[in-house]
Amino acid sequence: MKKELIQTRIDKAARLRESGINPYPYVFDRTHETGELLADFDARIGGDEVSVAGRVMALRPMGKVTFAHLQDAAGRMQLYFRKDDLPVPVWEALEQIDLGDLIGVRGAPMRTRSGEATLQVRELAVLAKSIRPLPVVKEKDGQKFDAWEDTGNRYRRRHLDFILNPEHRRAFETRAKVVRACRAFLDGRGFLEVETPVLQSIYGGAMARPFVTHHNALDLQLYLRIALELPLKKLLVGGMDRVYEIGHVFRNEGIDRSHSPEFTMLEFYWAYADYHQAMDLVEAMLREVLEAATGSLQVEWDGRSLDFSKPIPRRRMVDLIEEKIGLSVLTAPEEELRARLVAAGESVPPYAARGHLIEGLFDHFVQPELFQPIFVTDHPRAISPLAKIHRDEPELVERFEIFIGGVEFGNAFSELNDPVDQRARFEDQAAQREKGDLEAQVLDEEFLQAIEHGMPPAAGVGIGIDRLAMLAAGVHSLRDILLFPQMRPEEIRAETEDEE
Repeated sequence: MKKELIQTRIDKAARLRESGINPYPYVFDRTHETGELLADFDARIGGDEVSVAGRVMALRPMGKVTFAHLQDAAGRMQLYFRKDDLPVPVWEALEQIDLGDLIGVRGAPMRTRSGEATLQVRELAVLAKSIRPLPVVKEKDGQKFDAWEDTGNRYRRRHLDFILNPEHRRAFETRAKVVRACRAFLDGRGFLEVETPVLQSIYGGAMARPFVTHHNALDLQLYLRIALELPLKKLLVGGMDRVYEIGHVFRNEGIDRSHSPEFTMLEFYWAYADYHQAMDLVEAMLREVLEAATGSLQVEWDGRSLDFSKPIPRRRMVDLIEEKIGLSVLTAPEEELRARLVAAGESVPPYAARGHLIEGLFDHFVQPELFQPIFVTDHPRAISPLAKIHRDEPELVERFEIFIGGVEFGNAFSELNDPVDQRARFEDQAAQREKGDLEAQVLDEEFLQAIEHGMPPAAGVGIGIDRLAMLAAGVHSLRDILLFPQMRPEEIRAETEDEE
């Protein structure tokens, strides 16, 4: 059946060509989008003719008149074709129009007897003859009941999702506002935006497994970057005191509502600052970005209100754990920490030392109950190989994570700039890899030699743009804020046979 429908539309395109109409012309002179036209529609009645362009989403032939709905990026409006008002070639061309075709029309604004804003068409241009039919969407009381409410279809065929569910575009418009606001905030404070390589001979800057590729010309194994950190810190060495980058990073890990193997990070580095100043800056940035993207400092999330108008509390990770489970995790025997995790049903790898166990206890007992924004600070040294040792507690480092709605949105350090300590930390990470920790960081000799020339004390921050956009748009899965999320491929074939 689908093959027959496609052939019927191909035949209609051929008939348009035979009548001298190019079904795929080069340009159309559009004077208005529908939203702009409808905003002051009544003032336009009796005035100049206007032209709009978009996709035909409804078509109702009724003898000598035809009504249609045209949808563009700004909205939808009704069109009215009357045979007696149109040249014969235009009316005949209308007979070749199907749902999904892109058309341009010129005409006069009017209201129907029912009061609906309508364009009475005088001229018609076919702009793109669609040969593949749109999926049929059944609606009742504003509810849609067909497969296009199925998220798998929507994510795999985002072009159709936007045609059939234009309201889904709003999340991506909000995402664009978030990115613009982040740039404006940092640009306004003297940070310089830079671009660093996606392909790297050594991956680093995060605890994650990489994607591996091969450079044929150089016969070299390369990795897609897992973070932006190390190249940006080389720029600190080179005298660029305030730098940032917004770019894609890639981590070969699982997929869930808050994780994607390809995602967008913002990282910025600020010479001569520490993590306390970075917290102040992140707090100010969150307020400015959310207000720019949503118009408010109150954000709805999972049916509850997040309040960004108040100061964000700052709590040590170890204190939050002790308050929750009554255990001093810095002094209790490691076996007791391990036993608590095992009793809670967590799998504990054999290489896990105190720092990993503390992190595991936090993840299991504390993080799920964090809802309002909070800075969680002062992490174990073993899980933070790029952060400075805490100036008062050598078992910890100067690090914070920002949690919102129970999800980690950002990670930051007072950056480690002692090259001897950094080399020792990388060597500890190498030992962890030998024990089976495949996410432990790799020793990067080029980076070590760079900071051996002297890197200024600095604060560094990484923020997940996708999660921040999720928050601003009020969606609850990364796939709803990624235009083309990673999905398991479906078999796609041409229609060489009839399909039911």
